[in-house]
Order: sequence, then C-alpha cells, then structure tokens
Amino acid sequence: MNDPDVTIRPLADGELDLFLALDMAGEPVLAPPGRDFLATAADRHYRPEWTWIAQRGDRVVARAAWWGGPDDDHPYALDWLDLAPGPDGDRVAVGARLLQRAHESGTVRTEDGGPAAFHLFLPPDGTDRPEIRAAVDARVAAARQAGLHPFVERLRLEWEPSAGVPAGSGRLRFDPVPADPDLLDLLERINVGTLDAHARRDLDREGPAAAARIQLDDMRWMPSPETLWRTASTPDGELVGLVVPSRNYQFPVIGYIGVVPEQRGHGYVDDLLAEGTALLAAEGATVIKADTDTGNAPMAASFARAGYRVTGRRIVMT
Repeated sequence: MNDPDVTIRPLADGELDLFLALDMAGEPVLAPPGRDFLATAADRHYRPEWTWIAQRGDRVVARAAWWGGPDDDHPYALDWLDLAPGPDGDRVAVGARLLQRAHESGTVRTEDGGPAAFHLFLPPDGTDRPEIRAAVDARVAAARQAGLHPFVERLRLEWEPSAGVPAGSGRLRFDPVPADPDLLDLLERINVGTLDAHARRDLDREGPAAAARIQLDDMRWMPSPETLWRTASTPDGELVGLVVPSRNYQFPVIGYIGVVPEQRGHGYVDDLLAEGTALLAAEGATVIKADTDTGNAPMAASFARAGYRVTGRRIVMT
C-alpha cells in the first residue's frame, strides 16, 4: 500500500491518549480481556515507542500496541491491533502497512531481533459469532500481509474458589524443585512427545537442551518466586513431572505443567494440577489463570476436571 493520505508512526511522549481516538463505531475491539490501555501504559507495559497509529488526515484509522515487562528493553508480543470500520481491502492494507513499518523501524522487535508474535484475543464463542469472525479475519489478513503466520490457537482458562479446590489422589509426593541441572534434565524428559506447540518449535529449532533452557527462562521471567514450584514423584521415588504455580503481572497462574513420557496415562496430570491449584489457593488466590493449546486435548480435559472454565481463545501468529 502506498497511500499518501495515510501517515504511520509511533506515538510520541504525551500522546498516549491518541491511541484511544480510534472510532470503532461498534466494531469489536479484540484487546486483552479486562485491560485498560492507559493504566497498563502507566505501569510501563506499553510504551509510546511500542505504540503505533495510522492516520488519514487527523483521523486515526488503525492502531497497534506491543506489550512487555516494565523493565524489559524489548516488547514481548503485539497484543492489541484494531482497524477502523470500512472496506476490508482498505483497512487490511492499512493495518498491514502499519505492522510492516513498525517491524522495519526495529523498535518493536524482540530481544532476538525478530518481529514479536501477534496474540489475538477472542471470547470463548468468538469463532461462532459472525461479527467476531469478520473482525478476526481482517486482523489475521493484515498480519499475514506483514509477514506473520498462524502458529497455534490456545484456550484461556480460569479457576475461581467457587469451583472448589480440586483434590489430589494422594498417590504422589511433592517436593520443591531441584537445582538447575536436574530441573533442566526433567524439562528435557517432559518435552519428549510433548503436545505443546511452542515446545515442539523450540525442539525443532534449538534441540532438547536449548528448548529446556528457553522454557526455564520463560518461567523465571514471571515476577514471582520459585517457592511454590513442585516436582512430583511416586512413593518409590520415580519422578513423575513438574508443576509451576506462579504469577504473571496481573494474576496467579499455572505457569507450567508436564509429565514425563513413561508416567503418562495414569492420570498424574490431575494430581499435578490439583497440587498447583491448592498451593495458589492457600496463598489467597481468588482467581487462577491458565492457557493450553487447543490441540492438547488431554491437558484441556484435566483443566475441566479441576474446575477451570474456558473464558476465551487466543490466536498466536509468528
């Protein structure tokens, strides 16, 4: 697209209110659920240089915001992209050019130098609602034209105390996590035959050892201590798996859960999830969030048995 009437740029200091000037005129806004843009920016998760707009004259016709940790030098993900109502061909082209210009600038690239992944949030029934489906299709088309491609779709899950704390079977012993070499070895073992798309990608790209290190670094990026992380073993000392009750920048979360291949098929994932949920509940959690790939049916079923309900879906493009 080369439209001389459209100006694309990042926001300058003091211009964050301009992000809110986009008139969606009843069009769905597919932003992270419950997120207030200005409050999140005040906590340095959004930055002016990570926030881009397209203007036709004085009118904002597209906007995009990349999110990161408050102390991060690079954004983690693009998680807010809106296109003003209008002919699909025009608004998709504007959105694509906005993303392309932002990528070319280098200001919204991740620490490894690549474009940040696009996380597109949908309500749980979003794919069944025509107005949501159309809004999703326009954003996905713009991201495709900017060089991103669908990678995985994930379920967003939530537990509340009214669901009751799930009870474990009592078959396993839980212990604090070991030192890094043993923990990395455990992650390598769990990754064999994993259904998680991110882990499979890292295994293919980097190999088993590096994939385990990436997972551990991701867990430690969260702003919470490791005191609640637990390994699980059988009574005779055979390692079963790992659960990471944690916290992101907003909520308590189940940050990781996995079972080694030789222990799968015994329902131990339910015990791990029950332990992680109970530990966070004992800490006073009034809500616990979790995600799992839509293709990981066993994990989704375990969350359902533990009282977690599906609150949304998330399309990830890389």
